[in-house]
Amino acid sequence: MAFVDVLGNSQLSGMDWLNAELSTGTTIMAAEYNGGVVIGADSRTTTGSYIANRVTDKLTRVTDHIYCCRSGSAADTQAIADIVNYHLEFQKVEMNEEPLVETAAKIFQELVYSYRSSLTAGIIVAGWDRRKGGQVYCVPLGGMCVREKITIGGSGSGFIYGFVDSGYKENMSKEECIKFVSKAVSLAMDRDGSSGGVIRIGVIDGKSPEIERRVICEDKFGSL
Repeated sequence: MAFVDVLGNSQLSGMDWLNAELSTGTTIMAAEYNGGVVIGADSRTTTGSYIANRVTDKLTRVTDHIYCCRSGSAADTQAIADIVNYHLEFQKVEMNEEPLVETAAKIFQELVYSYRSSLTAGIIVAGWDRRKGGQVYCVPLGGMCVREKITIGGSGSGFIYGFVDSGYKENMSKEECIKFVSKAVSLAMDRDGSSGGVIRIGVIDGKSPEIERRVICEDKFGSL
């Protein structure tokens, strides 16, 4: 219902959110440990004021030993991941060997940079290869690419920088790293209104033929 304010301007009573610009939010994270990498993310997909999906899987396979965590537009990031998967599968057949994590990160970087004006995509690339072991690369909006021991992204990341800086230790064990990533994501979800659902965890190393996955439900957050 329209009404006129004291200045004589016609407005929508309590309905401005219908015409508001849609925004997206998430919490994604990846960390290196002694032997591989751990990736984690919340599972909520939002479109403005609506929760479109409570159990989204934001840990996306690129190859058996390379995964990406997606933030930004779900459609944009999924399309980019599909394109990178196509390139790496083609390379695997041509070279008869598993692609390198750095190669995947560079392809993500090229796509994000080339289409920076039309796509909304922030990517974390993580995986394991025979040359450099476990690796984490951050490809934020704009197309920069940086290798880091640990990186976080999405709207929830701003709430946990202090915890991450103080809590991360190099050469952590697998279980220590899983607990650390899980705790960090749960803290972000507790503060960020755009993050929620369950915590999805993935472990990638050279020992297993594919990713090891875990799901942590909300009732278990208190024990992290």
